[in-house]
Amino acid sequence: MSWTQAGFTLFGQHLLYTDLVGNICALATVVLAMKRTIWTWPVQLVGSVLLFVASVEAHITGNALKQAMFGLLAVYGWVKWVRGMRDGETLPVRPGRTRERVVLVAVMVAATALVALFFSVTGWSWAPLPDAYIFVGSAIATYAQGRALIDFWWIWIAVDLVGVPLAFSSGLVVSGVVYGIFFVMVLLGIREWRRQYSRRLELEVVTI
Repeated sequence: MSWTQAGFTLFGQHLLYTDLVGNICALATVVLAMKRTIWTWPVQLVGSVLLFVASVEAHITGNALKQAMFGLLAVYGWVKWVRGMRDGETLPVRPGRTRERVVLVAVMVAATALVALFFSVTGWSWAPLPDAYIFVGSAIATYAQGRALIDFWWIWIAVDLVGVPLAFSSGLVVSGVVYGIFFVMVLLGIREWRRQYSRRLELEVVTI
């Protein structure tokens, strides 16, 4: 057995170590993002590599491509946050502007349709539409996170609502459980980033 297939059996389910450790990194990424620490991105990069391997083993092409994309976006977010945290300042978060939100939603709808068509034609996924939705939604959420937009948390909620049942039906039990945990953590993340944004506005008013 290769390291990509290594794991253990729990309650009759074979759990891959790559899926387990990768999802631990994914959960850690959410916690680190709530705290707005630069470690968010290297941890996400490691998790993306491990979950890419797990997804290839489970033959979920869309999810594998999503993890590859996460790796690239982790580098993008890393660079953006480093620039936004220069001189020891904390990362300034903000809600998206109306135009930004419209563009994000429009891109998500159009790209989901195109990717679903691609998956359907190529046969790369047994569930083209939900797989495409998760793939595109995850990309947009991570992009918005890199730009420090509070809205990225809402996008993750929309992704989790589909990701939980898809992961379980694909046999990735750990991923399914983690998606459910994500849902709760994302709600906490929204509250935390909105609190931080409100605090920054209050400080700006005081200093005027």
